[in-house]
Amino acid sequence: MDFDFSDDQEQLRDAVRKWVDKGYTFERRRATVKAGGFSRDTFNELAELGLCGLYVPEANDGMGMGPVEGMVVMEELGRGIVLEPFAQSLIAGGVLSGYAPDAVKSAWLPKVASGEALVVLAYQERAARYQLDVCNAKATKAGAGWTLDATKSVVPAGDQADAFLVPATVDGKIALFLVERSAVGVTTRGYGTQDGSRAAELALKGATATLITLDGLTALEHAVDIGIAATCAEAVGVMDKTMAITAEYLNTRKQFGVVISSFQSLRHRASDMKMQLELARSMSYYASLKLNAPAPERRAAMARAKYQLGNSMRFVGQQAVQLHGGIGVTDEYIVSHYFKRLTQMEMTFGDTLHHLGEVSSRMQDTAGVFA
Repeated sequence: MDFDFSDDQEQLRDAVRKWVDKGYTFERRRATVKAGGFSRDTFNELAELGLCGLYVPEANDGMGMGPVEGMVVMEELGRGIVLEPFAQSLIAGGVLSGYAPDAVKSAWLPKVASGEALVVLAYQERAARYQLDVCNAKATKAGAGWTLDATKSVVPAGDQADAFLVPATVDGKIALFLVERSAVGVTTRGYGTQDGSRAAELALKGATATLITLDGLTALEHAVDIGIAATCAEAVGVMDKTMAITAEYLNTRKQFGVVISSFQSLRHRASDMKMQLELARSMSYYASLKLNAPAPERRAAMARAKYQLGNSMRFVGQQAVQLHGGIGVTDEYIVSHYFKRLTQMEMTFGDTLHHLGEVSSRMQDTAGVFA
């Protein structure tokens, strides 16, 4: 099987890496954290590179690319631990192009592609515990349109977004809606998260909404799977950079007059980190390649990938801190911010234990048994 990237994909990777290296320094990131954890200027720069339109069809002013290109971009953004929720643009592009009526596509996809509109997925509820079919939000028909009553938690950049993709129940079944932040009945409460990014609580009280699809659970599962694949790819980038920073430290720090990278026990731990990184990379590839597979196959693949990535993120982050010693947890030193990002991603779109349960529940009766 050929895992080489095409020339176009390598050029895309190079463009994003150059932007991260030159345009998104650690000092700029720290300034964004102090300002609240989100920068519209930074998001617009990503849009100017054409990245927000990766999953938007060319007919709607997008780039019409696929999961591998999305993976390439997310890896490079992960290397820079970019705060802005770029994965939400991939979700919006994929869901709107795949499930929305033509009128909604025409109205919103060009704005998603240009970066004019940041559309984010608002699906988490306090009682759901990562279960997508648990939804207390209610949708009510109002003339030719709909109104929503809902409370959603940990919405990425929720108080800065322009619109939300919101699941809500209609006659006992989940449908998916688009709600503009400027609509009457919409309130948000923003806050900073552990890794320095921004999230919000979203409250809808009779808020005007546009129906995307009545088959909302199918669309929601697809949206979350796009998010899982993006998170896996981003995590590979974060771990890759964490590994590089740790190796540089081991080759610089001295004890007893020699660099500590000469100590066999530390070399073994660094080797274990590298092994976990490569396991994570292979499962990230697997997730991206399965993103367009039939839903049952896709859902099983995402659970497997997120489970392995969760284990790898925890191991690499903890080992990086241990190998650095006390400096590894100081706010002034960069590796602590990579560690916090890995910790938060492990719980994004379902934590490791949740996905272990998902993997188990999707096993067939003959799993592990040779006929």
